[in-house]
Amino acid sequence: MSESNAEAVASAVASATEAATEAAAGGWRRTTGLAGVAIGVVAAGAAAGVAIERLTVGRGMRQKARLALDSAGPYGGLRGTPGKAYADDGTELYYEVDDVEPAAESALTRRRRRLFGRKAPAPVTVVFSHGYCLNQDSWHFQRAALRGVVRTVHWDQRSHGRSARGVSQGRDGAPVTIEELGRDLRAVIDAAVPEGPIVLVGHSMGGMTVMALADAYPELVRERVVGVALVGTSSGRLGEVNFGLPVAGVNAVRRVLPGVLKALGQRAELVEKGRRATADLFAGIIKRYSFASRDVDPAVARFAERMIESTPIDVVAEYYPAFNDHDKTEALAHFADLPVLVLAGVRDLVTPSEHSEAIAGLLPEAELVLVPDAGHLVMLEHPELVTDRLADLLARAGAVPAAATVEGYGSTSSTAGPG
Repeated sequence: MSESNAEAVASAVASATEAATEAAAGGWRRTTGLAGVAIGVVAAGAAAGVAIERLTVGRGMRQKARLALDSAGPYGGLRGTPGKAYADDGTELYYEVDDVEPAAESALTRRRRRLFGRKAPAPVTVVFSHGYCLNQDSWHFQRAALRGVVRTVHWDQRSHGRSARGVSQGRDGAPVTIEELGRDLRAVIDAAVPEGPIVLVGHSMGGMTVMALADAYPELVRERVVGVALVGTSSGRLGEVNFGLPVAGVNAVRRVLPGVLKALGQRAELVEKGRRATADLFAGIIKRYSFASRDVDPAVARFAERMIESTPIDVVAEYYPAFNDHDKTEALAHFADLPVLVLAGVRDLVTPSEHSEAIAGLLPEAELVLVPDAGHLVMLEHPELVTDRLADLLARAGAVPAAATVEGYGSTSSTAGPG
């Protein structure tokens, strides 16, 4: 890096640190306290990353990202047959169904007769649940690979994506609970998959939603669920996660962050303007907590940023307390006799891979896959690996023939061509 470039990076870091210090010392002082300083440290590091990336990411890589988008279409642009389910509080939940293609259906029927008897049952349906601040499009690569091979349902959690704002939250000011999300998933299943075997797939908060479903409706799991995939998730003890921060800093953040988020949520319009004004800085923070690989395609990184940034700050605030309260360790027992995939990125700062190891420790028959060079959004960062392990799970669950072709879709590596 040249001397002028180094000075530019130093200037960016200094500016971010100054901005963070001013924010911590300004009108929010009594609300943020030490949390402002701790978050400022992260922001300064992210600003440095943004500056370095601008200086070192060449035109060739940016052009490759554009070509990948041109050839594969916009990430998140896949659409299925739309539907609506209604939660117990009246919240409208949006989902889409991708059905099996007729040619694939005939091959699958022969397989199902061997697995389930002479009479072919309703087709196996794979239900995908997304994580916090994301939406159903976060499964873009897996959805593309499985299209036509197996019936899939993708839905948006309440207040995310195309689903409506949670009625209990908007009307009553009630915080979201993981238990509520489990009931929401049941409503989607009742509407979109009224009969037939199911494979449940959940990432992060989506995995917690799957556990809450099992906790509340064990008979549904016993009678209809034939496989489960838990990706980058946790069964509890999330209050111990340090997010890559020093212990003192994370303790300060943890003490005041719920109040900070609540206060920010009450000034949502002002905060959203601030988020837009500091988009590059937020992009750096999002990238740090989403990916671990150095060569993630910038187009994929931008795709993740757009999903996260589209989640309003008041929605971010009303979900946050649910994670400290989440404990569904005992619910895992309902999956003990099923084919289970537990997969996580080793460098996940949000739900550390140790949490996935703990889940697998309680499910000795589960397949545990730890991806060394992966962060929290492992299904976007290493899509072909995740799709491969999901395809294997679906074969074990009888959802697809062992010989079915489930092609990988795309690559997020800057050194690989479009899929």
